[in-house]
Amino acid sequence: MSRTVMSSGMAQELTKVRDDLEKAAKTADDDDLREDIREHVDAFEDYAIGDHEPDHALMDEHLNGLRQLSESAEDDTKGHLDSALETAEEYREGIEQA
Repeated sequence: MSRTVMSSGMAQELTKVRDDLEKAAKTADDDDLREDIREHVDAFEDYAIGDHEPDHALMDEHLNGLRQLSESAEDDTKGHLDSALETAEEYREGIEQA
């Protein structure tokens, strides 16, 4: 059972993404937007505490989703989404290519 262990720095990035998304969900005025953000919160929660990490394709899917959410958000919600997006992009850059 060979599995690459995620570095603590990468785990911290995933936790920060989750935390920023949680803040975005709490500040979202629109129920649909809040629900969409919560789907990403749940995914990043799984990545941060689980035994699996997202690969390039999965991260690209999340990054695209976060960009779309950010475009439809305003004020504090947009700020939290943009922060999560920035950290998620940094995380993706650190993933080794298959």
